[in-house]
Amino acid sequence: MSGGDPGPLIRLFGLTGGRARPQGESFDLVAIVTTVSGSFEAAELIPEHRTVLSVCRTPTPVADVAVHLELPLNITRVILGDLRREGLVTIERPRPVAQTIDERIYREVLHGLRSL
Repeated sequence: MSGGDPGPLIRLFGLTGGRARPQGESFDLVAIVTTVSGSFEAAELIPEHRTVLSVCRTPTPVADVAVHLELPLNITRVILGDLRREGLVTIERPRPVAQTIDERIYREVLHGLRSL
């Protein structure tokens, strides 16, 4: 019998139901998680779910959610996948920087370059 405490491993196994990957569409650690507005029955949620819903009231990257949960990234992904399946969070890929810059800014830069 090993001298190590299996407690943390058993807890992680219980949180994910033995799953190592989230269900549904995959997402990476920079994906943005946002709590879906509306009511949900907090009594049916485990503490980790409530933490995610609280933290993600403002858009939060998956990596930051893992830090708040103090759980490994793969366990966090499974929990997030479950919450997404229940319609409690959305998980979106971040927009590339090029898509977030207004076309007006490009025109101003071009105008500035031409005036040099």
